[in-house]
Amino acid sequence: MTDPTMENRGDLIASDRVEGTAVYNREGERLGKISNFMVEKQSGQVRYAALSFGGFLGIGNDEYPLPWSMLRYDVDKGGYVVDLDKQQLDDAPRHTADQRPDYDEDYGRNVYRYYGLIYPW
Repeated sequence: MTDPTMENRGDLIASDRVEGTAVYNREGERLGKISNFMVEKQSGQVRYAALSFGGFLGIGNDEYPLPWSMLRYDVDKGGYVVDLDKQQLDDAPRHTADQRPDYDEDYGRNVYRYYGLIYPW
């Protein structure tokens, strides 16, 4: 068993600790959890975190790619905080876990544009 006090130390986190971490909006409402994240093969930079949201008992969940830069880790909550609400997610780009899109430049530009961000690649 790991020491829970060690979780909040340092700037790095293991990938298996990110997956399953809760995501909240600024009002403290739980939006979902991180199901996985997408890493750029050459640079190792994380581009997206896939937020799992919706469904019932984990069935029918959609995944919403969130630009990694939108997420801020909140030590007190033990999860990530984003400046979104459920209505914004209802209209956001999404896919099912078994039908992931091609994460190409057009897709990236669309996702970043939806959230009002400039696609940096």
